[in-house]
Amino acid sequence: MIYKILRQNEWMELKSRGSTSGAPIDVQDGYIHFSTASQVAETTEKYFKGLEDLFIAAVDDSKISDELIWEPARNNQLFPHLYRNLQLTEIIWCKALKLRNGKHVLPSKII
Repeated sequence: MIYKILRQNEWMELKSRGSTSGAPIDVQDGYIHFSTASQVAETTEKYFKGLEDLFIAAVDDSKISDELIWEPARNNQLFPHLYRNLQLTEIIWCKALKLRNGKHVLPSKII
């Protein structure tokens, strides 16, 4: 499983359109950024610290593995990148991320 953090407007747009080219940084970089289970907490803290109205979407990477490119990024870790739109049908589940004491609480399915 890989994970995508979405702002509320990005999640609503994905639900209504059925696909997305991602957040502005995804569009700028030319691919959709994902994190693994071991990377998502640090990603959330680094890029979304203190932000409200976030969602976390889980994608079964085995269903799109042929289209994922694992590339070195933060701390030379390999991160999954998708060089095409993400389809709503590829999302297994999506949940709101709650803030508790200024930190996002990840769903128990991840930790």
